Amino acid sequence: MNTRVQIVIFLFLAVSIHSFGQDLPKKKKILKSMTVANAYFMKKWPDTGKPIVSPDRTRPSNIWTRGVYYEGLMALYQIAPKKDYYNYAVSWGESHKWGLRDGIKTRNADNQCCGQTYIDLYLIDKKEERIRDIKASIDSLVSSSKFDDWTWVDALQMAMPVMAKLGVIYNDTRYYEKMYQMYDHSKNIQGDKGLYNPADGLWWRDKDFDPPYTEPNGQDCYWSRGNGWAVAALVRVLDVMPANAPHREEYQKTYLEMMKALVPIQRKDGFWNVSLHDSTNYGGKELTGTALFTYGMAWGLRKGLLDEKTYKPIITKAWNALATDCVHDNGFLGYVQGTGKEPKDGQPLSYEKEPNFEDFGLGCFLLAGSEVYKLSK
Repeated sequence: MNTRVQIVIFLFLAVSIHSFGQDLPKKKKILKSMTVANAYFMKKWPDTGKPIVSPDRTRPSNIWTRGVYYEGLMALYQIAPKKDYYNYAVSWGESHKWGLRDGIKTRNADNQCCGQTYIDLYLIDKKEERIRDIKASIDSLVSSSKFDDWTWVDALQMAMPVMAKLGVIYNDTRYYEKMYQMYDHSKNIQGDKGLYNPADGLWWRDKDFDPPYTEPNGQDCYWSRGNGWAVAALVRVLDVMPANAPHREEYQKTYLEMMKALVPIQRKDGFWNVSLHDSTNYGGKELTGTALFTYGMAWGLRKGLLDEKTYKPIITKAWNALATDCVHDNGFLGYVQGTGKEPKDGQPLSYEKEPNFEDFGLGCFLLAGSEVYKLSK
């Protein structure tokens, strides 16, 4: 074989390997990562109503962390409709009598997060008990003149999709209008000038991180998971709202601004740093923020809102990082930052470290996987 032929073969193989590396895994492989991770959790928590005990207190299992897990489980059920998944979710709702922590008068978005899954299960089997309490809770918000409850960015993901879903079910724009009023306060008024910085296309977690607060490198503190919650909120609202629903255009505009902002700050390893504008501040791998960004980007690409040439390689690199670097053989997920509000919380992370709550990390992973699965061939 002459040298020229060898060079041609080498270049062909190099291009082929590179191209293969940029492809999303097959659906079967994506689903396997999701199912093994979910099976680990379901085996660990066979009793869906069992309280969650942590060093500081005992909490009921319908808190937001578990609510986010069930969002992910319902996304998994959509692509792999196993009866076990459905029964597990129904058992959770029944164990709490389809109720909310602190009752229907709660205004805390965290307490309303469970309503996303209650509503999804109601749409499968329209038993009024499944939707009764979450509707009553949101109705109390709608009828109130108060609108400044969402003082932290996480609240957007916890409550906005609930309001959007109710608006669709009851064909009632009052849910959309109240949702926007509360969202607008968070975005443009809360703190000094709102929690969203349009110049950077990113959100501060709450008023504690408004300027002049900065990270060690002097940049603004944009927490990865906090921005992930905003992405998930916008995606889950846009996914269900009618095309002519009020304020939809603004939600989509902000979503696209965030997607653009995330492109240049993805790390070489596929993750996003916990401090989005300071890669030296806890610069290790982290699952939750990366999973939520992957979820948002994959959804946007599938819906035709994002450019495939730009975003598919980013999504591919992110998902491969999550599935390869975080998922243990038994389904345990590494590199999950526990509960908190900023980059330093729960640090340092590792492949082996168990966070204080592992349910919501799995929920984020399942949301990402469900959308990547839909993109894959």
